[in-house]
Amino acid sequence: MKILVGSQNPVKIESVQSAFSKYFNDCTVLGINVPSFVPEQPVNEQTFEGAKNRCLELINYSNKNNINADFYVGIEGGISKLHNIWFSYGCVCVADNNNLYGYGTSPLFQLPNFVIERLLKGEELGTVMDELFNHKNSKQSLGAIGFLTKGVMNRTELYTYGVITALIPFVNEWNSEKV
Repeated sequence: MKILVGSQNPVKIESVQSAFSKYFNDCTVLGINVPSFVPEQPVNEQTFEGAKNRCLELINYSNKNNINADFYVGIEGGISKLHNIWFSYGCVCVADNNNLYGYGTSPLFQLPNFVIERLLKGEELGTVMDELFNHKNSKQSLGAIGFLTKGVMNRTELYTYGVITALIPFVNEWNSEKV
């Protein structure tokens, strides 16, 4: 089974490999950089739009380049405000060749207000966390969740749960709506 992921970030590729291998045998995951068409730091609905856009771009890429993939996965990290609290999370969109789509999210985790202020001004979470924790390219390793949980959870683990929840329509008898 061939699965395309809309990024070459090893965290996203590993999370897709981990989630799909829980349900399917012989999974080959290939990361391809495609645009999300949302800001670098997506806010609220932009996070879902970015994940879906990555899926759609992968399908277009696959068709243009004659890549016979079975699934397409878009993952977009973003922030949303719920109950007057800002959370960070990953949104996942999975599509197959029958135009079926499944959506999921990683667990949400609260961000401090001083971080949110910077994100709402247009900075990206990974850049802010790297600066605060004197690290480089944390979004391709432990991520903000790794810093804030003191290493108990990393970004790959966080996103794996998002991919698992997006696979629900594909691993059950019912499927999500066609888009």
